[in-house]
Amino acid sequence: MTLISSWQTRLADEFNKDYMQALQQFLASEREQGKVIYPPEADRFTALNKTPFEHVRVVILGQDPYHGENQAHGLSFSVKPNIKVPPSLVNIYKELEMDLGIPPAQHGFLEQWAEQGVLLLNSVLTVEASKAGSHQNKGWEIFTDKIIEQINGEHQGVVFMLWGAYAQKKGRHIDRDKHCVLESVHPSPLSVYRGFLGCQHFSKANEYLMSQGKSPIEWALSPIVSTRNVEFDAQIGLLF
Repeated sequence: MTLISSWQTRLADEFNKDYMQALQQFLASEREQGKVIYPPEADRFTALNKTPFEHVRVVILGQDPYHGENQAHGLSFSVKPNIKVPPSLVNIYKELEMDLGIPPAQHGFLEQWAEQGVLLLNSVLTVEASKAGSHQNKGWEIFTDKIIEQINGEHQGVVFMLWGAYAQKKGRHIDRDKHCVLESVHPSPLSVYRGFLGCQHFSKANEYLMSQGKSPIEWALSPIVSTRNVEFDAQIGLLF
């Protein structure tokens, strides 16, 4: 489990702090008890490793990883190729289509966004299988607060998308004179019709980035070519 240098230089001290030591002990204990933890350890820092610090242009804050098998891979709201698109991401795609006319992608793999400078950061970076929120308040929140603090302090003109009360609370210290903060309800089925659909965050983000002299994000996702057996996938319900 490694971090690329641009993040390592800014976060290395965190790994020596008491909260992180306690978090590592907790995770080790969970593994020793035979509990399954998502995402796999190698994917834990995918958000940081796919979006170097100096390339961050947009931050989309999630809460904690998906807790279903083969879903979480270290990017908020994203799932691996060939995994059914989760409901919140379906709604994100609906807003993309309403806002920018981009048809919904037939997959939920958001790595193309991350590689353009969209930091897809969850507040909590691990979860026990089938137990949503099971690793909250174990220390990850302190670590990801530090990430936000670094972006807020060292960058200028970053777009923060804060969807739902949890993300908005976590982003409460962002300097709104230096950055663009876009807030809405969460895109989950429980709240999406209370203001997420129609929020136009994707076009607003690009307009702001261009006003800062930065390139806009290409939000349209390219298709993923699967090498899996289509008949087999259809039988187990992975195609959609």
